[in-house]
Amino acid sequence: MSSADRNGCHSTTIVFPLPPGEVPGEAIMQTFDHIRASDARDALARLGQGMESRIIAGGTDLLPLMKEGLLAPVRLVDLKPARALRYLRIEADGALRMGALTTLADIERSPEVAARHPILVQAVRDAATPQLRALASIGGNLLQRPRCWYFRGQFDCWLKGGADCFARDGQNQYSAIFDGGQCVAVHPSDLAPALVALEASLTLQGPSSSRTLPVADLFASPEEYRRVEHRLGADELITEIVVPRQPDGTRGVYLKMMERQAWAFALVSAAAALTLREGRVERARLVLGGVANIPRRALAAEQALEGQMLTPELVAQAAERAVAAAQPLQHNGYKVPMARELMRRAILQAADLPF
Repeated sequence: MSSADRNGCHSTTIVFPLPPGEVPGEAIMQTFDHIRASDARDALARLGQGMESRIIAGGTDLLPLMKEGLLAPVRLVDLKPARALRYLRIEADGALRMGALTTLADIERSPEVAARHPILVQAVRDAATPQLRALASIGGNLLQRPRCWYFRGQFDCWLKGGADCFARDGQNQYSAIFDGGQCVAVHPSDLAPALVALEASLTLQGPSSSRTLPVADLFASPEEYRRVEHRLGADELITEIVVPRQPDGTRGVYLKMMERQAWAFALVSAAAALTLREGRVERARLVLGGVANIPRRALAAEQALEGQMLTPELVAQAAERAVAAAQPLQHNGYKVPMARELMRRAILQAADLPF
């Protein structure tokens, strides 16, 4: 049920799941205000009006979090009317600029992106169903929360403010193989590893100023005082993502292993962007997904490749280095050889060499 006032403020009632201990059949009703923002500054002003507020764009993660009882905002600030934040264009300097409201489907369907950065098309085309790709914004995709069933379920896990990470000694077949601290949930975004491999940057807009930082620096493993996987301020919005022109001779590849044939979150993914000169690796950017709290740069693997003539043996050594620091849990040891092989194949495919 909803009603609207003259200012475009909609009061909406939704039903949340029952928390542990509640008697079945007792519906829990939560009301919230739905406000349409005209642009980023309007949205930030609405956020700063003293009540528990959240930005909503595609809503493909926010609404499930609300339905699962993980969030109960008093106000939703709808960014979708801010059409100026939905664009995708190639600049004169070769950079790809994308507004934060650009959807995964916009990337998938863009011939310019397919020609210049096929790694991005590869990353988004199996990220979700076509319906969800048409709704999901790239800003929201980068900020989506983990799919760990202890976090999403009715458990007082560490990431939700509890004392323990139940996945560490529990059902952890989908959890991290690189230790990020108190939490072993993995980052679910497919787009994030590809953007990190392309050394993309983003713009964060605050109430009075903006700042730019590498996409890689947006992500951070949760800590005691910050139980979230990013460094976005509570009063900031992602407004733009920029992929710089890649050096001549650069090719990028994104590979993903899923439990189902398509439209599932990655068990493991690998993004590789290589710059080659006459068979020698001039630059390597290698990133693993589905293995840690955040997209994981395989720095040791990059160092093994850079400056070297590319051979199958060298690629195998680099792939081994990519997983050398892995610390698998009881039920997810399979991810180690999977990540090693996926990285090996991504490097070879980026170099246009046979597997």
